[in-house]
Amino acid sequence: MALMPVSDALAAVLAGVKPLPEEMIPLDEAYHHVLARDVAARRTQPPEAMSAMDGYAVRAADAAKVDAQLTVIGEVAAGGRPFAGAVGAGEAVRIFTGGVVPAGADAVVIQEDTVAEGKRITIKEAAIAGRHIRPAGVDFREGDVLLRMGTRLTERDLALAAGMNHPHLPVRRRPKVAILATGDELVMPGISPGPGQIVYSNGYALHALARQEGADTVDLGVAADTLEATTAGIRRARESGADVLITTGGASVGDHDLVQQALRDEGIAMAFWKIAMRPGKPMMHGRLGAMGVIGLPGNPVSSYVCAFLFMVPLIRALSGRAVIHHRRERAVLGREVGANDQREDYLRARLERRDDGTLVALPVNHQDSSLLANLAAAQALLVRAPFAPKAEAGTPCEVLRLPA
Repeated sequence: MALMPVSDALAAVLAGVKPLPEEMIPLDEAYHHVLARDVAARRTQPPEAMSAMDGYAVRAADAAKVDAQLTVIGEVAAGGRPFAGAVGAGEAVRIFTGGVVPAGADAVVIQEDTVAEGKRITIKEAAIAGRHIRPAGVDFREGDVLLRMGTRLTERDLALAAGMNHPHLPVRRRPKVAILATGDELVMPGISPGPGQIVYSNGYALHALARQEGADTVDLGVAADTLEATTAGIRRARESGADVLITTGGASVGDHDLVQQALRDEGIAMAFWKIAMRPGKPMMHGRLGAMGVIGLPGNPVSSYVCAFLFMVPLIRALSGRAVIHHRRERAVLGREVGANDQREDYLRARLERRDDGTLVALPVNHQDSSLLANLAAAQALLVRAPFAPKAEAGTPCEVLRLPA
């Protein structure tokens, strides 16, 4: 099978993907869920004109001059009942922050700008109509659509939804991602590897990356290098109700690379196998009913880069996110890079910001797909197109920021 361009491979992964069903959940459980519908305010905020300061509600015309004197006829406390009467000529009402501005008043004079003597106050700072008053609806009005479908809800969005008087929100069900590692050579962290063994690391990054994007994950463990063990892992993914199955390892050519065979035996139609990218050429994708399957390479950097480029957009599409694709940023090269071959390159790079605001991408010195320390130190992937010529430091380039 010929190497598939990265853009075509991503299009294949996302082809036919629809957002998962809607569910109503309590507001306090909605953090980082994705809205399934637009949400409109159920109330006007504030519902009436309210004072923004502690002071006196007055008619601006009566308090337009310094040393004007007014008679205090009552009081409005924040959260208390509105003043029953109206402010007339030469009158004022004591008011506190959040109190409803009484009828007749069109300004608030803060208490520091008055001198109180019994029921009389003397104005020391001229009033201006509208000053220190929050008009009704200055925040939002009933019916205003303030939260849009596809929004991944932040803590600020939850505060807004509460203020809009929504105890529940319509969100998309979180995608369920099952992760299956393969390889007899893998041992868990904390165990001293024997000859030919390596410490398993891929799954920890993949689970964290999927959860960061809003997915629930299922750990299917590590399958031995047998067709039976690999097949059993795939079946457990189906039984778990996974929307996505991620496998790691066993995606390249070799006597023990049984993942593709097991997937085919289970009826998974393979959309592609091998991509024109570096790192991560031996990546697979297919579907088994509604479950999407991505077969990642076993090398840790290849596994992560492919998951970032393909698994993340798939999770976002299933979640109903408004923005699915990674955003490319313009930068300049911090050092020379060599000419590229037929594969699209994703070089691990550090980022710096010059005094003039220019973003500089510095590729790490060693780009081997097994080097976890360099991956951990990187802040971005520097994208190099197929057959890109040698480029000197200062040449414009494009980067994809990695999660912070």
